[in-house]
Amino acid sequence: MTQQTDRGTTTAPDAPEPSPQERTAPSFSPRTLLSRALSVPLVLGFSVFLPLLVLVQPGTGPRDSALWMQLALTMYAGIRLSAMILTSRRQLLAGTFWLFVYMAMGVAPLAQAVLGRTPTPVVGARSDLTEAVSLVLIGCVAFDLGSLVARQRAGRELDGTLRPALVHRRRLYLLALVAFVGSALLVVKLGGPSVFFTSRQEIINSVQEAGLSQADSQVGQAMVRGFGTVPALIAWLVYTRWLVTSRRARRSVVIIAVWLALAAVNAVVNNPISNPRFWFLTVLFSLLFTVFPVSAALYRIALSLGVVVALIVFPFADRFRYDDANYRPIQTTSPLEPLALKDYDQVGMFANTITYVRSGRGHAYGRQLAGSVLFAVPRSVWPGKPMDTGVLIGQWMGAANTNLSSPVWAELWIDFGPVGMTAGFVALGYAATRVDRRHARRAVRRAPPGSLIALTVPLIAGYSFILLRGPLLQASGRVAIAACCIALITTFRQDRAAGLR
Repeated sequence: MTQQTDRGTTTAPDAPEPSPQERTAPSFSPRTLLSRALSVPLVLGFSVFLPLLVLVQPGTGPRDSALWMQLALTMYAGIRLSAMILTSRRQLLAGTFWLFVYMAMGVAPLAQAVLGRTPTPVVGARSDLTEAVSLVLIGCVAFDLGSLVARQRAGRELDGTLRPALVHRRRLYLLALVAFVGSALLVVKLGGPSVFFTSRQEIINSVQEAGLSQADSQVGQAMVRGFGTVPALIAWLVYTRWLVTSRRARRSVVIIAVWLALAAVNAVVNNPISNPRFWFLTVLFSLLFTVFPVSAALYRIALSLGVVVALIVFPFADRFRYDDANYRPIQTTSPLEPLALKDYDQVGMFANTITYVRSGRGHAYGRQLAGSVLFAVPRSVWPGKPMDTGVLIGQWMGAANTNLSSPVWAELWIDFGPVGMTAGFVALGYAATRVDRRHARRAVRRAPPGSLIALTVPLIAGYSFILLRGPLLQASGRVAIAACCIALITTFRQDRAAGLR
């Protein structure tokens, strides 16, 4: 069968759109048989066995409507994550969405509800927590509704008529130069490469000592680190795809040398020791799907192992957050207790956001979102500029540590209420499905090395963990820098002189 690619109509054995005859013909490929064999245990494992295993653990949490609603949310997310793993079409954005929901809004909060412990105190009434869990489930259903609408519309549109965006070769050289300069300035400003192999706390202290961080916000620090980390990552991903997909590039000593230099820079500024775990997850996820752009097996393995990593490895992966004097390892005999001590405070913070609004503060009606979009406006120009939503709620709670999460559910709800939140998730589901479908058409084996969608979708999918976790204001700096880098290297010219060869 045929498929429309960036180079015209070619024969593609893994083309996502089957012919009418293929839709009705039985399939007996090894991959199909494997999917059928795994479907029942996978769905039952994620949606039934694991939630029930958590539910029967001993704990002091009340068995009330909040617990049962949390169980329903976990089972729903388990079914949807299983569907993402078993689908014949790779869906990077939808897959990472359901992976985040299952681990951060499903299993981890369920363990907290059973144990009666949370990483961040829930200060309001128990009914606020019940409402928060219900709204998370409503948002998930709305996401699926948006995906359904996108699939229906995609069948009636001619996506192949759109001119694909490509990477401009000479602008890529400029981006690589920007990456080297930005990373070098960051390293020099913070005191040399050695500080990047100490701890995250040491990095924060170096940023503050250099006068690069605002006292009342994390945005200044994020912007400074963003210029030193984001261009280096994007340039490295482009050169990686160039080498993976082009024999001509693999015979070029210059291209290989630049790739090695960028790899060394990323090993310093984007290593897991000095960076937040969610950012390193972005680096790892985007790199994997750039190196293996069409591997369905890797996609399934990444989502499946993501559950194990998120629920077992992730809580213990903050060894380098503090130095040796301040590090306090988790002392526990329960496999669920780490989920209640660190990281997964998203549902609890959503409940606190509901309590905050109902305490008399009211909805922001777009003000918090405006602060995220206009993050670069200094407070000297905008004195009433909103704080991070997580910081705002943390200060209202009187929390000692205000560097708290604010999931996108809370960000939408504090601005627009339940109706606006639901509409927002319909839009997110629609957009994710449209982008995933276009990525499936473009990211094929014969796609050109400079296919921009094959580079940006894995990057967006990896960073979506940070965006979904929030706060949006804190995440906006790297988004803006990445958008500028991508805009710099983008071209719609189809001639060989402009594109990668």
